[in-house]
Amino acid sequence: MGKSVTQKILESHLVAGQWHPGGEIAVRIDQTLTQDATGTMAMLEFEAMGCPRVRTELSVSYVDHNMMQLSFENADDHRYLRTSAARYGIVFSRPGNGICHQVHLERFAVPGKTLLGSDSHTPTCGGMAMVAIGAGGLDVAAAMAGQPFHMACPKVIGIRLTGRLPDFVAAKDVILRVLQALTTKGNVGCVAEYFGPGVETLTVPERATITNMGAELGVTCSVFPSDEQTRQFLAAQGRPGDYAPLAADADAAYDRVIEIDLSALEPMVACPSSPDNVKTVRELAGLQVHQVCIGSCTNSSYRDLMTAAAMLRGRRLPAGTELIVAPGSRQVVINVLRDGGLADLLAAGARLDECACGFCIGAAQAPATGSVSVRTNNRNFSGRSGTSGDQVYLVSPETAAATALAGKLTDPRTLGKAPAVRMPEKFLTDDSMLVFPLADGSGETVLKGPNIGDPPAGETLPDELRGRAVLKVGDKITTDHIMPAGRLLRLRSNIPEYAKHVFENVDAEFASRAAALRDQGQAAFIVGGLSYGQGSSREHAAICPRFLGVRAVVAKSFERIHTANLVNFGILPLVFADEADYDRVLPGDELRMDGLRTAVGGSDTIQVDDVTQGFTFAVRLDASERARRILLAGGLLNAEA
Repeated sequence: MGKSVTQKILESHLVAGQWHPGGEIAVRIDQTLTQDATGTMAMLEFEAMGCPRVRTELSVSYVDHNMMQLSFENADDHRYLRTSAARYGIVFSRPGNGICHQVHLERFAVPGKTLLGSDSHTPTCGGMAMVAIGAGGLDVAAAMAGQPFHMACPKVIGIRLTGRLPDFVAAKDVILRVLQALTTKGNVGCVAEYFGPGVETLTVPERATITNMGAELGVTCSVFPSDEQTRQFLAAQGRPGDYAPLAADADAAYDRVIEIDLSALEPMVACPSSPDNVKTVRELAGLQVHQVCIGSCTNSSYRDLMTAAAMLRGRRLPAGTELIVAPGSRQVVINVLRDGGLADLLAAGARLDECACGFCIGAAQAPATGSVSVRTNNRNFSGRSGTSGDQVYLVSPETAAATALAGKLTDPRTLGKAPAVRMPEKFLTDDSMLVFPLADGSGETVLKGPNIGDPPAGETLPDELRGRAVLKVGDKITTDHIMPAGRLLRLRSNIPEYAKHVFENVDAEFASRAAALRDQGQAAFIVGGLSYGQGSSREHAAICPRFLGVRAVVAKSFERIHTANLVNFGILPLVFADEADYDRVLPGDELRMDGLRTAVGGSDTIQVDDVTQGFTFAVRLDASERARRILLAGGLLNAEA
């Protein structure tokens, strides 16, 4: 039986375990990336490990999230990242160079390699035939120190593409169709691998759009083969030597196969407030729109911006509709400028944002109250834009440009023939904003500002946990719900201050209640529904609750990255053995677990006493032997000490 691309890459990087879906494996990591929102804590954790220099083939530290310097915190963090990169042998991408996923795809991605990044959209580089996985900062720090990455051996979902995309139908529509089919739930422990004759019709940037937003499926990553399209892209980047062909065997076995005929697709839209709430643009055409945003790591490539520019050429935006364009990288800006696209965008009335995450993470361009915002980014979780009660719709650049011109949601196919945008045979490249480290950085001084503290110390797991259900939440709780981003990300290096904002948009009193229990020597419990911990890889969604005294989350199900982050910081991720018990546990109930260390050490089922309601219910700890050791130690840093 043949092998998939996923299996070939992972088997070639195996350090422990074997290919058996569902079992635990450990894989060697070739490359890592961090960004400033998660990278400061990752570097602090790397320092705590005592490693004198990174031990990967390549590690890159990007600054792309928090670009506004309204106070000293962001500037101090950027300086810390620059100086620590020089000290520990890390490439530093300066502010303004671009979004980590776009830049990494352009300058560093290599077919057949493994990449671990402290950003949930690291799978973008799966468009370059990499196994590229998003993870918490502590897991990335461990990889930088030369440790393997432990993961569940994945099931592989094969997505067979046939046909060719029609005019005005884009790669974004492909992934929205996949999200419609698979939804955001139930895909933990899987990889999405694309194959079939339709693959060869998609450029690397189009593939990267699909793999980037594949993160919303909840899969470990998404993977394309390496083929002629890959060779052409690398040649255009001036990196022909990095090309290597890589394809699934003709008789490769997939755990499940989905068929998508590209020629049958039409423009799609993800409606508020979930990326899998997908309809056709045709169904919603005419919806009044006040803001349009093109860019983010999902759709900010040369092709995306030049397509929008061609559609806007010689036209003007209507009054009452604003268009914001955020290029993915400095390279994109330079090449779009060279080829006249920037002039077309600005002449039409578009506003140019910095090459940064910006509007996608609520760090810029929050929409007006009660307005509709149509965007090309990857997530539309409620409030993520920075505006409470926002109405954010996710579309392709083609649909976004057509909508901006009309002032209402518009199917771009109504505009006639689509513009033909050719990928350059040779991109203008300029790596001057990449700072490469010296061979020996031991003499470099790491500079820390007053907002930068040490990673919080954890305590070993006690044999008895007593406390209260401080909060009960429903399904699809995201890391944005848990740990608000946007303007608050400036506090990312100061855990005591950032922790004051945990769950503040869900329950303004959560932090104070949890801290009060902590100070009384009691544990705080969180009760959750399905898919707890969707979204960002920000480990602050585990660190800050742990600082407040949260020792266990009991939910119907968890998402992969957040589960790992909870374990890494000593919080028990417990699953209701009987989902009906979720309804029985009430906010404020006193909960108790006895004989916990023995149970965590070797039992799949743990008993929880609801003292208030007078009943006992069972929970599962779906954890590997290694994860159990980490939980018993009170967190990964303790376990590795």
